[in-house]
Amino acid sequence: MRNRAVVSVIGRDQKGVVARVSTYLASCNINIEDIEQRVMEGLFIMTMLVDLSDLSITLDELVMGLRRIGEEINMETTLRLAGGPPERKRVAVLVTKEPHCLAQLVQDRDAGVLNGDLVVVLANHPDLEPLAREHGIPFAWAPSSDKAAHEEFLLARLAEHKPDLVVLARYMQVLTKRVIDRYPFRIINIHPSLLPTEQLDAGPVILQDVFHIRVGEDALEDVKARGRALEAKVLSQAVQLSLNDQLVVKDKKVIFRPGRFPRVAAGAS
Repeated sequence: MRNRAVVSVIGRDQKGVVARVSTYLASCNINIEDIEQRVMEGLFIMTMLVDLSDLSITLDELVMGLRRIGEEINMETTLRLAGGPPERKRVAVLVTKEPHCLAQLVQDRDAGVLNGDLVVVLANHPDLEPLAREHGIPFAWAPSSDKAAHEEFLLARLAEHKPDLVVLARYMQVLTKRVIDRYPFRIINIHPSLLPTEQLDAGPVILQDVFHIRVGEDALEDVKARGRALEAKVLSQAVQLSLNDQLVVKDKKVIFRPGRFPRVAAGAS
């Protein structure tokens, strides 16, 4: 994958996008080796594998040129260098008292299936500090009885650790717009429910799963245990998809990227 890169274009579907980007790449003496595109519910996604061996401008100039095109056509355009190990992303985890989701993330990190580092665990109770510390993850907590003060604590710690992704692992608090707007489309939450809800968890759904209850056979504790296990599994899978850049959130929709191209290391974008 030496001298290769992946160009991504995402935005509302319109005429001439492929021609515009392809013409610009050709003007930079770049060869397009593979291309994949699709439109879903009016959202256009294109991924190109390109050869930079004969690039006639600097990489920075290439990135800026793609960015200008994106601004002109109101689309998100990025370039990522291919080859080498993928850059590990930084993950902050928010918790309350229940350990199962955090424990699953730690287990999957240790098993090598999370392409990210758990850089901090933040909480509104001290209960999960031993679990975090045992696995080498910094832990901090502040009570949420004063909502504004707790959010100040969260924002300060998040700014300190600079996460690429914020994961609510059974964090039993509602984040306000103030926090959400600081990390747009970079927060993943898990919400167990017997029925869908309209407002409390109004973000686009990444994954969902169910388990069946055998009425008259299953004890309450068995149902709770199975629910916790499934909840932790689904949350970790959603985090993996995000860390691997396998999904795109745009216009309140989740679109899964095509998987033909190799995994790439984060480069200029």
